[in-house]
Formats: sequence, C-alpha cells, structure tokens
Amino acid sequence: MRQTFFVPVRGTRAGPLALRTGRLLSGECVGLAFTSPAALRATLGPSQQFAELDSRALHDLLAPLGVARLRVDPHPVAELGTAA
Repeated sequence: MRQTFFVPVRGTRAGPLALRTGRLLSGECVGLAFTSPAALRATLGPSQQFAELDSRALHDLLAPLGVARLRVDPHPVAELGTAA
C-alpha cells in the first residue's frame, strides 16, 4: 500500500525543487519523510518548503541519488540526548 508523505525540498538556481536528505551518525545518507506538514515544520522549522509525494514516487526520486533508506518523522540528533 502506498502512503503519502510530506518531504522537505529546496529551490535550485535552475528553478526546480530538489529533495533534501539527511545523514545518519554513521554517515549514511537517508531520505526524509514526514506524515504531516505539522511534523515537518516542528522538526525543520516553519519556513521549510515541502512537497507531497507518495512513497513510490519518493523512492523513485531517491534511488538515482544512491539513497535506499527512508527516515519517517525523524528528529534532530540534538533532541536524542546525545552526549556532547
């Protein structure tokens, strides 16, 4: 079953939008997806642009970038209580 996600994007100089990705502590690049605009804004801020994509389209866009894993409703590392 396909699910709809809200994914962070950024504008490019050429005009189209580009997906924003994240990086795990291990260095692995991952796709970012949120289950609601509110969850996205709570994590990335109120001015973060986003696009609505179904799960298949999101995976299809991430695959050419070599990104195989997706993090749904991720939280910044600072919120995880990691030691400084």
